[in-house]
Amino acid sequence: MEKEELQKKYIKRLNIIEGQIKGIKQMIVDERLCSDILIQIAAINKSTKSLGNQILKNYLSNNAITEIKKGNEEKIDEIIKLFERMNG
Repeated sequence: MEKEELQKKYIKRLNIIEGQIKGIKQMIVDERLCSDILIQIAAINKSTKSLGNQILKNYLSNNAITEIKKGNEEKIDEIIKLFERMNG
């Protein structure tokens, strides 16, 4: 996928997440049930994790693998740290 296409895809996903956050703000103002708010927070967590995974996948396939093939083994440590942050 081309860089511009990828950026548009990421921005679209971020706009959706932004809308979800605004929705939660409104739910709090409207004094909606905590359970409803928590369900929306879980949806946002899932959305951001999914976006992060897509960005990580793109990074691995377009940058990290190339660097490792060139002999830059430091990239392996960087990748491990990224996985730890994503899942920690």
